[in-house]
Amino acid sequence: MTRIIHTLAPALAFTLVAEAAVAACQIEYKAKRENPFELFYDVTTVNAPCPAAEAALRAQLAKQGLTLLKVMSKKEK
Repeated sequence: MTRIIHTLAPALAFTLVAEAAVAACQIEYKAKRENPFELFYDVTTVNAPCPAAEAALRAQLAKQGLTLLKVMSKKEK
């Protein structure tokens, strides 16, 4: 029994650390609002891995009535 625990404990610890490391992505972007017409430039942190961060940001901006125009840069945080 203790042999199983000694074998599985490092694997479990590695899994927990790996999940925490994929926490966030910092995105620099441009967005717009139509009525009244406004342009926005901002840098924000999205709680998603960088490959999925653009979609998460697009949904977040849509809730504010904004349309994503361009992602300038992405950086793992």
